[in-house]
Amino acid sequence: MSAPMTEKRDDNQLEKAPVPIAIPDVDSGSFNDDDEHDPFDTEYDRKVLRKIDYHIIPFVAVLYLLSFLDRSNIGNAKILGLVKDIGLKGLEYNVCAAVFFITYSVSEVPSNIMLKLTRPSVWIPTIMLAWGIVMTLMCLVNSYTGLVIARLFLGLTEGGLFPGVNFFLTLWYRRKEQAFRIALFFSAATIAGAFGGLLAAAIAKLDGKSGLHGWQWIFLIEGLITVIVSVLSYFFMQDYPATAKFLTEDERAHVVERLRRDHPGLATHVDKRFVWQAFKDYRAYLFILMYTGILIPLYAFSLFLPTIINGLGYTAGHAQLLSVPPYVAGCICTVGSGWYSDKYHKRGPFIVGFALLAITGYAILLGTTSPGAGYAGAMIAALGVFPTIPPTISWIGSNVGGDLKRGVVLAMVIGIGNLGGVCSSFIYMARESPRYYTGHGVCIGALVMTTATTCFLMWDFRRLNKEKEAICAREGIDRSRSAQFSEMGDDSPLFRYVM
Repeated sequence: MSAPMTEKRDDNQLEKAPVPIAIPDVDSGSFNDDDEHDPFDTEYDRKVLRKIDYHIIPFVAVLYLLSFLDRSNIGNAKILGLVKDIGLKGLEYNVCAAVFFITYSVSEVPSNIMLKLTRPSVWIPTIMLAWGIVMTLMCLVNSYTGLVIARLFLGLTEGGLFPGVNFFLTLWYRRKEQAFRIALFFSAATIAGAFGGLLAAAIAKLDGKSGLHGWQWIFLIEGLITVIVSVLSYFFMQDYPATAKFLTEDERAHVVERLRRDHPGLATHVDKRFVWQAFKDYRAYLFILMYTGILIPLYAFSLFLPTIINGLGYTAGHAQLLSVPPYVAGCICTVGSGWYSDKYHKRGPFIVGFALLAITGYAILLGTTSPGAGYAGAMIAALGVFPTIPPTISWIGSNVGGDLKRGVVLAMVIGIGNLGGVCSSFIYMARESPRYYTGHGVCIGALVMTTATTCFLMWDFRRLNKEKEAICAREGIDRSRSAQFSEMGDDSPLFRYVM
């Protein structure tokens, strides 16, 4: 048997929790329990949940807004003269965009392990401060080599935020509540896309001030904003429900209990065997395929939307402004996706539906040279691509049992999946403007892969749930024996997968 890496759940979590309030036990911790049997469906519970939402979601959304703004502003910088000013040739811009994803992906699993070993209020602000400094200093790059090095360090320092915050949210919300909260959090990416275009158009007016080009001002101003927010985050970032200062003692007990019921008897301590469980789980690699198929078109959209619109015949200034509406529409649809996914307690069908919508948008882009039709295609693609993320991340987090295994699987999927950004960086080639056969075609193929993988996972989870129900019925297994299976994670016969 493997020796434990460090402690049981650290002092910040359940050992310091107040005594849970008395709530009648239920037969199952399954996500699929009917709402009428939910012992937490009370006005008091909804009041506590709103309180958590108010203190957690806006804050982490701001962090991700800055993260997405900082990684994708190179697209805005490109059409403001970055390529010409530092002498990029051929595919050098694509390389600069791509190298970010290599270090971004490598850093995610170690970062989530560090998040578990330290505290969110320490680790997340620290990595944010680091990438803010890198972003600020990018205004000084004056060569291809300098930009490549800067983008490598930006990916290394920024990589831990998205998987870290998604893992963090699973420590605050039950599985049936996560998709909508992830949607609110991830909607910051679409807001960043819209805000980035407006901000770039405004900052472009500083071109020549203090001897800096417009794109240098983008890196400088956006980097300094991130640094300031990261310092404030040390004081405002929360850790765990059991230590939340904005909750009363009774509220903390209530939240700890509702989370315990959602993952009955599953391990919460740190042990390296749970890391190996994550690496050996075949479903983790299917999740990676599914997620990669979403990220290829998502990152291509973020990196090249101004270029695509510019290629349709619009000026650079108009392309910056016209990049805003698709992101706004994507934001609205993303929040709606999370809301309805939680309402109907389904994940897979929403992923498939929005992937098919995105395929439609890219097919229109592939088949037309008309500015109006092409722009409509870009809008439809945004309405399909962005809303797939919340149900996908929620589905992954909900179907992995045990804190550490869940954190590692989320980091694996998000980390390896983000290598799709390397592919995204090379598929839109200037010589193919405005149809971009390779770019749009690859995006369609990636989304088909996501659709097929999602359909297989839904079938597999339904099969496994039936097998577990049969085992529990045959051997008389119920929640009273949950401790016996606590270290099996989602392989426990008491664990039920979400559809």
